[in-house]
Amino acid sequence: MGLPVVAIVGRPNVGKSTIFNRIAGERISIVEDTPGVTRDRIYSHGEWLGHEFSMIDTGGIEINDQPFVKQITAQAEIAIDEADVIVFMVNGKEGITNADDNVARILYRTNKPVVLAVNKVDNFEARADIYDFYSLGFGDPYPISGAHGLGLGDMLDEVIKNFSEKTDNADDDSIKFSLIGRPNVGKSSLVNAILGEKRVIVSDVAGTTRDAINTKFIQDGQEYTMVDTAGLRKRGKVYENTERYSVMRAMRSIDNSDVALIVINAEEGIREQDKRIAGYAHEGGKGVIIVVNKWDTLKKTSSTQREFEAGIRTQFQYLSYAPILFVSALTKQRLTKLPGMIKQVNENHSKRISSSNLNDVIMDAIAMTPTPSIKGKKLRIYYATQIRTAPPTIVVFVNDEELMHFSYERYLENQIRNHFNFSGTPIKIITRKRK
Repeated sequence: MGLPVVAIVGRPNVGKSTIFNRIAGERISIVEDTPGVTRDRIYSHGEWLGHEFSMIDTGGIEINDQPFVKQITAQAEIAIDEADVIVFMVNGKEGITNADDNVARILYRTNKPVVLAVNKVDNFEARADIYDFYSLGFGDPYPISGAHGLGLGDMLDEVIKNFSEKTDNADDDSIKFSLIGRPNVGKSSLVNAILGEKRVIVSDVAGTTRDAINTKFIQDGQEYTMVDTAGLRKRGKVYENTERYSVMRAMRSIDNSDVALIVINAEEGIREQDKRIAGYAHEGGKGVIIVVNKWDTLKKTSSTQREFEAGIRTQFQYLSYAPILFVSALTKQRLTKLPGMIKQVNENHSKRISSSNLNDVIMDAIAMTPTPSIKGKKLRIYYATQIRTAPPTIVVFVNDEELMHFSYERYLENQIRNHFNFSGTPIKIITRKRK
């Protein structure tokens, strides 16, 4: 089941990106210090009162050499197509402008819910000026302040009221996996090679695949749903509306996947954008397999694979849990291993372990490496329990959360991972003070 999508639209300079960053910030702060994780602000995740959702920041969309009206029109139309709920943002200090009216007329054409947010209402007195915005025809305007974070709760309450329960995949027991990567790394060729037939157009021109294409197949009695996503490009190199669609839909395909295959071009080596793309899957808590394509094109020595793998481990330190497979879409080298590997990673991603077994492993880990002390106060770990799967999420109850150093938390994660074989999946550890 995919996450609902919220798009923030409006004319330039009303504060869309500020609000987007405020909502996304709480969600992504848990990986803020992880090297190499993406900070692309076109598309991210948010959470409010237990409801998770994806967000589109149309404020980041630039269409070069086009008139002002066409620019805001393109922004709103992308939101209409992609979003489940639309936040229409206006500037409370400037009042209603002709550009606001233009956006409103576009939004009238959609049957999707629209929440009207009046930004830059920084104090109580300024709330008296929001009533003019009723004339836009979207019901109650919600006064907010991006600068101070005021009013966001009321606005988000209204947003989540409009989420509908999606049951599209309720009866679909297939393992869903997506292929993600930069343009022209060979994702479509891999799809064709896995399927053994030309189901997706393949071209040497970067960016041929515009949309995500779902394809089901069965191997060894297991059904899989494969998604060939459009290649992800650097933010500064994405100009056309269709390319923005590709980025958004790739993110949605990751949301809908159990396992993400990060495809790297062996000929070109590891690029910075590869790490940023991998960050999308890591932040989303998906199972991950790193697939090095076009391996047949390299002139190899006895140490080539070992050196390439060492480079991956150095560049993708936050994906130390991800298995690596060297393949060739052209010769089908090692492709027969891929479905079985996806199945195993998916099982690890959905694995649940009993509290008794988990605590036995943690107590053994503490016996081998005692808990640290800070300023004379020693960390005490009382017990742990797994609270959810996909990804496996474990709560560790302690005497003081601040005593849990990140290095010791990583040590515990590695002990749990090695003992229970959590290969291919991130593990989320949450430290809580025992009440």
